[in-house]
Amino acid sequence: MRRFVAAVCCLVAGCSGVPTWGVYKIDINQGNFVTQDSVEKLKVGQTKSQVRLILGTPLIADAFHANRWDYVYRFESGGRVLEESKLMVLFQDDKLAKWDYEGLPISPIRGYSGERNEGVTTSITSGDKSWWDSLRGIFGW
Repeated sequence: MRRFVAAVCCLVAGCSGVPTWGVYKIDINQGNFVTQDSVEKLKVGQTKSQVRLILGTPLIADAFHANRWDYVYRFESGGRVLEESKLMVLFQDDKLAKWDYEGLPISPIRGYSGERNEGVTTSITSGDKSWWDSLRGIFGW
């Protein structure tokens, strides 16, 4: 019976599907955060430096595919992928020829309807202190 329990424990320990009880996993942002607003600024015929100014440095600029830039973004929270977007930019004779994207988010400045959210402000009142701020207040830090 002990051997059976030991064998089951060894098998379960090697499985990635077993939940990690109580283990904290940090949020991970990887890649280039490109929005639809910035893609709307692209125009056929722009130079590589103009595209780099609008979108930033590409995550993948392959030496074997010098005419293709890839912008990839991925956000993981708690070990799960919550957001993922991809943008591919193609050049011909060092001029922007075409681009293709998948899953790009809307700009944080705009709502989901595409309208600007002017005048939306947030403020922190003195009653909204975190536990760390309360502890610092007790010790006068």
